[in-house]
Formats: sequence, structure tokens, C-alpha cells
Amino acid sequence: MKQFNTFILDTTIYILNFLYRGRDFQRFWVLEVIARAPYFAFISVLHFRESLGLRGEEHIYLMKEHFYQALNETEHLEEMEIREGNKYWIDRFFAKHLVLLYFWIMVGYYLIDPVNAYDINMKIEKHAFETYVKYSAYNPLDTKIAEIAQDEYEHSKELQKAMLMIA
Repeated sequence: MKQFNTFILDTTIYILNFLYRGRDFQRFWVLEVIARAPYFAFISVLHFRESLGLRGEEHIYLMKEHFYQALNETEHLEEMEIREGNKYWIDRFFAKHLVLLYFWIMVGYYLIDPVNAYDINMKIEKHAFETYVKYSAYNPLDTKIAEIAQDEYEHSKELQKAMLMIA
């Protein structure tokens, strides 16, 4: 399954790189819209499990962590909106439809196989970190992007910890 996650991610990255070549902030905005979806999906599934009485030791920790991650990704989204990443209707249309699809896929994935749901999201966060670092290499004075890159790196580590907790 981890190889399938990598294939899906690589394919999606290729498509986004093609669509958003030369439009960094629009690409970043789309990525940040999408980045919040898995955390909302994870929280939704954790609430559902709690309602069924299926709460484990790690339950509250994971809910808090995913809430924080969703909030942090929202802050990143707001930064990209300040930079007009959402200026064009086509980008808003694309992101809002893609995020609906991605959210429901992640709900199903997390219900069935939470470890691999964390795996793909961890890989996405690592990709986001690498994307922001690459941008920062060409724009070293943009300290906000460097901060966001560090956040993405921390999210990938937190997801790795969550994977180990439930494995």
C-alpha cells in the first residue's frame, strides 16, 4: 500500500507541477486548501469512533494533534491568500472540488487503514516541506515561507509519531 501511496502522490505532484508552473502562490494556495482535508477527515473518523465507544489510549492525543495541524494549515492558507494565491476563479474552483474528493477519500482510508492514511499524508507533508524549501532557496528573504516549511516538516514528524502509536 505504501508503494501505491507513493505512486498516487508522484502522479498528483506531476499534474500540479504542470498546471501551476511559474505560479508559485497559486500552487501553494491549492496545496494548503488540500492540506487541511486529511486532518479534518482524521478528526471526523476519531469522533465517529468515539461515538461508537471505540476510543483508544491515543484517541485524545490524536484529536488534539490533528486539530492543531488543521489550524496551522489554515494559517498557511491565509498567508497564501494574502499573497493572492486565490486570485483566479479557476484555482478556487479546482481546489474546492479537489478538496471535497480528497476529504472523503481520506475518511474512508482512515476508517479502513489508518496507518497507511497517515503514511500518504506524511509523504504529502514531506513534499510540501521540500516545495517550500526549494522556493526559499530562490527567495531567501521570504522568511514566512521558511517558517511554513518548518511547520510542514514538523507535521510530517507528528504523523510519523501517530503512525507508530497506532501500529
